[in-house]
Amino acid sequence: MFFASQSWLSALYSGRPASWRAALLYPVTDAAMWAVLGLAAIALARRFPLEQRRIMRGLAVHLPAALVLSLAEGAAAFATFNALGLFAGGNAPAARVMTLMMIGKLHTNVLTYASIVGLTHLVDYYRKYRDREVRSSKLEAKLARAELEVLKMQLHPHFLFNTLHAISTLMHRDVEAADRVLSRLGDLLRMAIADAGTQEVTLGHELEFVERYLEIQQIRFPERLRSTLDVAPEALDALVPSLVLQPLVENAVRHGIAPRTEGGELVIRAARRGEWLELAVEDDGPGLSGEGVPKSGVGLANTHARLAQLYGSRFRFVMRNRAEGGLAILLVIPFRRGTEGAP
Repeated sequence: MFFASQSWLSALYSGRPASWRAALLYPVTDAAMWAVLGLAAIALARRFPLEQRRIMRGLAVHLPAALVLSLAEGAAAFATFNALGLFAGGNAPAARVMTLMMIGKLHTNVLTYASIVGLTHLVDYYRKYRDREVRSSKLEAKLARAELEVLKMQLHPHFLFNTLHAISTLMHRDVEAADRVLSRLGDLLRMAIADAGTQEVTLGHELEFVERYLEIQQIRFPERLRSTLDVAPEALDALVPSLVLQPLVENAVRHGIAPRTEGGELVIRAARRGEWLELAVEDDGPGLSGEGVPKSGVGLANTHARLAQLYGSRFRFVMRNRAEGGLAILLVIPFRRGTEGAP
């Protein structure tokens, strides 16, 4: 319509008969010709791309192709117009009119060819860019999963060696207690194996694991360990990283309760705060001399690293002294509900 209006206005102001039929026929015919010839231009663009390393080869193909296809479009357009009777009554020889049309449309047709080739390159480069992005994102996801698995697997031997050390200590003073610890350890290992390869579980499932771990610690410190769960019901189906609480609980038992003759109390809290899930593990032990994120220790350091892999910057991991004494480890992550059938 844009080019047809140009032809119609040109005829109108030059005093020639202004026909919308004729005005539309010219651009529609040109478009139809290039709809066919453009397929050849696209094929040549993809077969001989204008890349930096092969620019001369590409130009050697596209310059002659542009000339040939442009002249072919002019000749085909003339044949179409002549067949439709648009040149009927003219005194000029048909060959001359065809030559004039081919030459007159040459520059426009060359630009049309160049536009088709350029657009083909643009579309193909964009597709390659998107493909590279997808491959890169998939590779990054695989690497991230691999790193998470490594970090998670490091927790298993760390936890296992600590528990076996506790069992060896119990064997010298209470064989029955050591036997009960071994039994609970078997339950824990079965749960850990069942969750292998799973990075996130529901908080309820995670608390089951922690409760079994606390049963082991309760056998070791029957009169010295007091534990409390303060968990909001709506938080139980929230997704959390697998084995995220056990290292925090182990840290509280080892450093806040075990060294003290009178023992101590351990509290696990969980609640939803809008779009966030807050988890806390607290003890009434000696606390810290300073505050911040743990920089060493397999359990806590791996927990922090896994959170960074899973949530990027959208999490908080803080160790701080409680006002009433002891240590609190606070963990804040995005709140997401577990899917049906999730562990």
